[in-house]
Amino acid sequence: MNDWLNEIKWDADGLVPAIAQDSETGKNLMVAWMNRDALAQTALTGEAVYWSRSRKKLWHKGEQSGNTQTILEMRLDCDADVIVLKIKQKGGVACHTGRESCFFRVYNDGQWQVVEPVIKDPVEMYGTKDVAK
Repeated sequence: MNDWLNEIKWDADGLVPAIAQDSETGKNLMVAWMNRDALAQTALTGEAVYWSRSRKKLWHKGEQSGNTQTILEMRLDCDADVIVLKIKQKGGVACHTGRESCFFRVYNDGQWQVVEPVIKDPVEMYGTKDVAK
């Protein structure tokens, strides 16, 4: 039944990168990792589930912050080693720093510049300042 999972080229750790992309704008919101269970649960529930490499467990996006991601489409690249999730982002915040996107810094003249504002204070979402780095 999960034969489609066998078509993916998992890395040595059994993971594949997943790009969460806003379904309306095409903007890349974040990149995370998925294992077989995460991808299977994502397909089953219709909400993004990732593998947290730091916590070594499944992570239902928004489980703590409330900023869940509804899956509208899943795509597999030509090499079968990257997933793109076309999503609807609840709350307009995908990044743990409280921004719309994790890609909020732009390289300019030898340095990284922050170009997107914080939409929601990470302390409100997580109760600690430690995650807002």
